Order: sequence, then C-alpha cells, then structure tokens
Amino acid sequence: QVQLVESGGGRVPPGGSLRLSCILSGGNVNDYTINWYRQAPGKQREFVAKITTYDRESSVADSVKGRFTIFGNNPINTVFLHMNALNTGDTAVYYCNAEKALTATVWGQGTQVTVSS
Repeated sequence: QVQLVESGGGRVPPGGSLRLSCILSGGNVNDYTINWYRQAPGKQREFVAKITTYDRESSVADSVKGRFTIFGNNPINTVFLHMNALNTGDTAVYYCNAEKALTATVWGQGTQVTVSS
C-alpha cells in the first residue's frame, strides 16, 4: 500500500512563499489522484489542489488559484505544492492523500504552515 510523507511546512511572513512536498512510497503509485487538503484551527478540512499520477491532470481550488501550483517530478513519486503570496488565511495544517478506485484513501501526517509577521 502506498504511504505518504509531507514536508516543507514552516513559518513565513505575509507575502512569502513555501513549497510543500508529498513523497509517495511503498507500492505502485500509478493510477492515483494525489490531493492536497488543509485544515485551519476550528475549521473543516478544505480541498486545495490535486494531480493524477498517470496523466498529470491537475487543478486547484478557487481560493488559491493564481497563487498555488501543484506538480510532480518525473516519474511521479513526489508531488509538490508551491505556494506564493501567502496570507494569514493560508495558515493551516496541510495534508496530502492518495485516492484510487477500489482502494482505501491514504493520508499523510500533515505539515504545519503558519503565515505571520
């Protein structure tokens, strides 16, 4: 079964940038959709972006469009979420997950992003 490990979180000032990584391991990573979600304190988990490992089709949520980009290396075993123009509203724990038909969704442990001056 595939396993996920996120990294790259930290504290940045408003307007700063961060690049998060989601490393896939432990199995065949073909035919997966890799999603990034985030959860701020007291709020529900929110979809941020996704990419498919087989054709790299990607999309991002309207709330981050124009600021966040999702992409993977070649062949995909790491999925990146590059975040620009961060604001305090982006403060959250960021999680990646792996979805595949007829397979249980796998989640990573999360990485904290704090945007603060």
